[in-house]
Amino acid sequence: MAQTKDILLQRIRNGGSLSTGAQVRLCLMLSYPAILAQLSSVLMQYIDASMVGHLGPEAGASIGLVSTCLWLLGGFCFALSSGFSVQVSHLIGANDFKSARSVLRQGLTVAVGFSSVLALVGAALSHQLPYWLGGGPDIVEDAGNYFLIMALFLPAMQIDWMCAAMLQASGNMKVPSLLSIGMCVLDVVFNYIFIYILDMGVVGAALGSGLAEVITGIAMLSFLSLKSPELKLTHEAGSFRPTEKTVKKAWAISGPMAFQNLLLRGGYIAATVIVAPLGTIAIAANTFAITAESLCYMPGAGIADASTALVGQSLGARRKELATRFAWITTLLAMAIMGFLAILMYIFAPQMMGLLSPDKDVIALGARVLRIEAFAELGYAAAMVVYGACVGAGDTKWPSVMNFGSMWIVRILPAIFVTPKFGLVGFWVCMAVELTFRGSIFLVRLARGTWLKNVEDI
Repeated sequence: MAQTKDILLQRIRNGGSLSTGAQVRLCLMLSYPAILAQLSSVLMQYIDASMVGHLGPEAGASIGLVSTCLWLLGGFCFALSSGFSVQVSHLIGANDFKSARSVLRQGLTVAVGFSSVLALVGAALSHQLPYWLGGGPDIVEDAGNYFLIMALFLPAMQIDWMCAAMLQASGNMKVPSLLSIGMCVLDVVFNYIFIYILDMGVVGAALGSGLAEVITGIAMLSFLSLKSPELKLTHEAGSFRPTEKTVKKAWAISGPMAFQNLLLRGGYIAATVIVAPLGTIAIAANTFAITAESLCYMPGAGIADASTALVGQSLGARRKELATRFAWITTLLAMAIMGFLAILMYIFAPQMMGLLSPDKDVIALGARVLRIEAFAELGYAAAMVVYGACVGAGDTKWPSVMNFGSMWIVRILPAIFVTPKFGLVGFWVCMAVELTFRGSIFLVRLARGTWLKNVEDI
């Protein structure tokens, strides 16, 4: 009988044996849809950045100025989703589907309330933020308008992420991946309409992305609620009112992740403040280089999602040794893929930047920093996927501390002194060193097994 994904996942839940080959196949089965979705996201970012970049370096710089703050808000949404989806993963691993659906209902209620408050806060700060970040008079207005619109679409993004995380927790990587690809297509179409046909510029880019998120969120929620074999809410009636027990468990997972997000993404905002005085060209080159680098690290992010699901279900089934093997397999897989892509990025850095901006100075500076970053991709892969495994185990406290310490002590602190002297190149050297260091300490944590010490509490 063919070893399909569902059959292999059932073996995890029911205590069946899995050969090493079967474990690798299952990792690939769960990883490739997520990798395809992430790669489609990269293509979307390329097309978006190219559309905006051809409006001039000021347009690219205006988005780049506030993008780190949007990452901060998005990080809070991701942390909230994880607090509930990890519980669902453990319950599915234990074959307790009714309780998993109960957690899903409660998670949706909390997600809507939390993201709505976050959207209002973001909107209130939108037009002061570009000034606080050190933006020049040529970009602050567009930057503020872009941030305002994207902040108001946060509830749609939260629902999208929550539903995708729940489906992934059940082992369904295909549907969220396909819908994510669809979102990319919609984003490109809407952006073309708003940016070029309606001549709305940077504001059009925000509206296009936001509408794509709304449509995808509706589709994701519809499938999850009506068609997911494990989680569809039509199985039985249930309350959407959050219970103290579920919220406390969610906070135990999400709290450290949210705190990490505040400090880690705060580091990205600090990086923006460090880079902003270098001028519009440097801001644009930094923004487009980050987009280009995503070609390397987005596959790792997809594999990290698979690692979270596999580790979570294995531990829900009380199979600690299997969870450890899945963590190692997914980590090595990500390092192999991202290492290969790093070689391509080093070779084709000028061409990658040329797709994003017609400005020769932006292309030259961006290509230079991309080649520096290519040496850090192995460490970045390890950091992402091991962290994903830790999230699957509900181990978020110390990994959050590790991420924070690495970002602020190894990257930001040296960059404060190095960047004014060596420019954007100096900043990216600090970033490459930090990512390599971060990957190393996460590999040490994985090898020591300390990320599994609270398994008994699941």
